[in-house]
Amino acid sequence: MHYVSTRADASAPSSDSSSAAQFSDILLGGLAPDGGLYLPAEYPQVTGAELDAWRKLSYADLAIEVLKKFATDIPEADLAALARRTYTPEVYRNARPDESAAAITPLRTLEEEGGKKLVLQALSNGPTLAFKDMAMQLLGNLFEYALAKQDAQLNIFGATSGDTGSAAEYAMRGKRGVRVFMLSPHKKMSAFQTAQMFSLQDPNIFNIAVEGVFDDCQDMVKAVSNDLEFKARHKIGTVNSINWARVVAQAVYYFRGYLAATTSNDQKVSFTVPSGNFGNICAGHIARMMGLPIDKLVVATNENDVLDEFFRTGVYRVRKSAETHHTSSPSMDISKASNFERFVYDLVGRDPARVRALFAKVETDGGFDLSGQPGSDGDEFAKAAQYGFKSGKSTHAERVQTIRDVADDYGIVIDTHTADGIKVAKEHLEEGVPMIVLETALAAKFNETILEALGEDAERPAGFEDIEALPQKFTVMPPDVDKVKAYIAANTGL
Repeated sequence: MHYVSTRADASAPSSDSSSAAQFSDILLGGLAPDGGLYLPAEYPQVTGAELDAWRKLSYADLAIEVLKKFATDIPEADLAALARRTYTPEVYRNARPDESAAAITPLRTLEEEGGKKLVLQALSNGPTLAFKDMAMQLLGNLFEYALAKQDAQLNIFGATSGDTGSAAEYAMRGKRGVRVFMLSPHKKMSAFQTAQMFSLQDPNIFNIAVEGVFDDCQDMVKAVSNDLEFKARHKIGTVNSINWARVVAQAVYYFRGYLAATTSNDQKVSFTVPSGNFGNICAGHIARMMGLPIDKLVVATNENDVLDEFFRTGVYRVRKSAETHHTSSPSMDISKASNFERFVYDLVGRDPARVRALFAKVETDGGFDLSGQPGSDGDEFAKAAQYGFKSGKSTHAERVQTIRDVADDYGIVIDTHTADGIKVAKEHLEEGVPMIVLETALAAKFNETILEALGEDAERPAGFEDIEALPQKFTVMPPDVDKVKAYIAANTGL
């Protein structure tokens, strides 16, 4: 299995690492040297016989089967050991009382009426109570494995709108040879999210609160990734969803959701995914391209509706920082979706020159238009339907009402992002096709809105009762790449 960059220049030397790379070559990095994102040269396929065999597997063993299709240069025995160390009931121990921790991602049918079925897939039972743990815990073990093989060090540089940061830090804390430098938008995460990250006192964890929005943080990560000399000298890697290993690890729970919701391979399911940076639903796109029988992939956004606008109109219009709303589902307060480039690459026929031109237009003009209307940049949007994408948005008032309705109707308390997902999912239910909503986080992480919606605090798993009262360690900085580089250089020892 080889990987190519979405922006690969066919005229580049064959030694350029942005083409024909293997899984281990790209594991520790982020962007390709040409600024693109890595994808398989071709998607591995899954047969019906494989799906039948996979129905009997544990989550860890299912992960092995999916991962070995992509990480062909890592011995299967090593992959197996890493997956079985990661996906255990002890790691994913925060299941609700009526859920099985051993299932890792248990499904709950919320309603079934008139042939329409709405299902919630729990993805937030890990150590930081968010779906990011599903991939990040594996990534931490993969990183440690790869660094030990090379006797090397890695300085992880990432950005978070709330959950990636804590998931990465909990996965990497204490890992040999790894430091984490995590950017987050200052005072724009929930109190719980902030405390989860900033209360960590581990010497290999560095939290940087940026005076701006998430997109400012993400832009700085990309700027550092594109400074190849600085990146090499300071051994910079990333855990953001531009990291391919994270995306492919997320594809596993689409397979698990499908296999748990169906009894035969002639059935289809749809997924609704709360989306900001397009990484989570991009994993669903990967699973669908592998042959998983997915009917629709529904993108659910909040007031920051860049992705909803594209999937309705074909226009991708990035918002400026001042136009990005600070909402009660803050992990989706993103107006420049990094992983969207991976889908666009497929949409335009895997033409890297076309991708380079479109994303150059994002930088110069703030977006592009593939609607095919007069004056647009192309007509590829007409082909988007073949990939199954639909979309919708949810506002604060709608997510508060959805939290109330779900508590009243189904007896569970959901977080704000999952509320966005359920609201949008109900708009796309079809007879005979189960709709699986991917849970984003446990409600306790967004207690401010739960209190508003229900008049009482969200229940907290053991060990998180007074997390906001813990001492916090972080550094506040302006959105200045040079200042961030200087901070990294001063704390890496390299």
